[in-house]
Formats: sequence, C-alpha cells, structure tokens
Amino acid sequence: MNARTHLRIGGDSPRRRGEDRGRQAREGITRAWRVYEELFATVAAGASRSAQDLDVPALARRTVDATRSWAPELVEEMEGVAEGAGMPFWTIAALNARTEILAEAGAPRAGECSTLVRTDGAGSAGGQCWDWHQELADAWHLQTVTGDVRGFAGITEHGILAKIGVNDAGVGVLFNILGHTGDAATGVPVHLVARQVLGAAGSFEEAVALLTAAPVSASTVITVVTADRAASVELAPGGSAIVTPDDRGWLVRTNHFLDPALAAGELRGRREPETYDRHRLLTARIREHTGPLGTDTLVDLLTAHGDDGAEVCCHAPAEGTLGGRWATLATVAVDPAERRLLVHDGGPCTASPASWTPLTAPTR
Repeated sequence: MNARTHLRIGGDSPRRRGEDRGRQAREGITRAWRVYEELFATVAAGASRSAQDLDVPALARRTVDATRSWAPELVEEMEGVAEGAGMPFWTIAALNARTEILAEAGAPRAGECSTLVRTDGAGSAGGQCWDWHQELADAWHLQTVTGDVRGFAGITEHGILAKIGVNDAGVGVLFNILGHTGDAATGVPVHLVARQVLGAAGSFEEAVALLTAAPVSASTVITVVTADRAASVELAPGGSAIVTPDDRGWLVRTNHFLDPALAAGELRGRREPETYDRHRLLTARIREHTGPLGTDTLVDLLTAHGDDGAEVCCHAPAEGTLGGRWATLATVAVDPAERRLLVHDGGPCTASPASWTPLTAPTR
C-alpha cells in the first residue's frame, strides 16, 4: 500500500482545487482516460452500438449542463482539473460521468462492490469492497482535500473528484452502483453527488438532504455513515428512497435496489443476478456476528469467493479482454467517530493488520 499515490489537494476556490488536482495527477489522468476511451468503445460495441452512436463528448456536456444547474462550483472544479492536467474539459467531464456514459452504452456489470454497515449503542462503522476493471488497477489514488466547506479524505480515480470517503464532520460515504431501466447520461453524475456530500455536509441530515435532492440520471446507492447513524440512499432517475438498518443495526448492500418502488425498474439484478447471491451470503454471515464491525471482522465477512457461494472478493481472470476482467481493487473501512478511513490495496482476502493505510479527514 505504501506505493499508492496520495494526493493532498487544496485551494481557496473550486478552480484552484481543480488545478491542483490536475497538476498532481496529470500522468495518471492521461493513462486513465486512454483506458476509459477504449472501455466506452468496447462496451458500445458489445451492446451493438458503434463508437459514433455513443457520442461521448456530447454525453459529457449534457451531464455538465445538469451539474451547472445544481452545483456550478463542481463544474468550476472540473474546469480547473482540465487546465491543470492540460486536457480538454470534456474528457474530465466524461471521467466524472463514466457511470452515466457506461449506462448509456448499455454496459453489463459482472461484479461490483459489496458494503456492510453496523450501527448500535457503541457507534457506527462500515466498509466495502470496491470492484472495478483490472485494467484500471493503477488508476486510483488516496486523497485528502482542503479548502471547501468541509475537508475530507478518501479514495477516488484519477481525474474524478471523489468516490468513497469521510469528512471532518464525521460524515462517511460508501458507494455501490445500481442499475435502472431509466438510466442515461442526462443528469448530475453520481460521483459528483458523492463529492458534494463530502465537501459540504455537516451532519447525517444534511447528507441525506443533499442526496435526495440530487437530479441524477444513473442509479447508485450512497450509504451515509456518521458516528451514531447510518442509512442507504438509493438514487435513480425516477426518484430516491432511504433504506435504514435492520432491527440489529445492520445494512447490507450489493448492486440491486431494496426499496420496492424503485425495484420495479430494476435492471442490474435482471442482467446479473449474482448481486442477490452476494446479498444473501453476507446477510447470512452477519446473523452469526454479535460484536462491533472492526477491520478484522469486516475482512472475515467480506472474504468470500465462488466456492463460498458468491464472489464478494473478486479476482480478475488471467485471460480475457477489457470489460470482462473484474477485480476488487480496494477494501475500505470507515470510522466516522474518528473521521478516519482505512484503505487496503486489493481484496479483503489479502488484508493483514499491517496492510491498512489510515487517512484522517483534514480540517478546512
């Protein structure tokens, strides 16, 4: 984990923070964009669409228009990234809207992210596997960000403003992509919604209010964890829903809707029902656990492979092509009371007490 890049980003305005990010991550952003450019085309071809049909610059600009109406400062920050990295603005917008563009292209999602959260009288804690394409294993970094209303720490991909993290108010964000029949690239990108929560929310209530007001066009579930509360906010083009912990204080999230109304438009689970397998396996495992959710317990619960009944800890096949080689790129634990994130580079089955890198949310 010591080799993983850690960007310390600051600036007294969105544009300056963006410029700082772009300068520091210039080479990584360039490499990541090359992979995404190929991935967009590959997915479009797999869905029987040509690269010309999937007009990535136009789709990116549509999401920019939506973002400018909702939170113009995020557009300014992306403009700064483009300037600092020396890249066209639309490519940075496309990176931040990669979920929306892939949804528009009709991307299948075999694999992707399993999350556990526990809240009880002793407080709240949570964590997840972050699964993504093996070809992008070197395209993410650690970050601490100052200069906004809230300082925050977390992990994200090169050029993308935020993903998983915790801020200096103890508001933590965990991230799972969903799929809905209405998904498209017309609204505010879900990664920018996560960025807004981390940079602005001072409480559980503020985080949930920001999320439920976000005009998204691609589906995700963002799980908010604070020192004493937790809930998943399911976001879809048709609306949002709040899913609270069960009667034992547990939340289990994979990649399908739990809210009945939103589940009527379920797409991901119909295409790849393994999301239900992972949810069933993790739900069965937590029934046998009574203590707090520390990193050792998190690792034990998330370490599951195909022979266990579901592949929670995902390993890319040696053979295959871009779009079909999924892997757990990082394992993350959040301790909101300490405003701290712990990050392991890789899947939970390779984690050890010495392999975690701590990140503490910086004060503004």
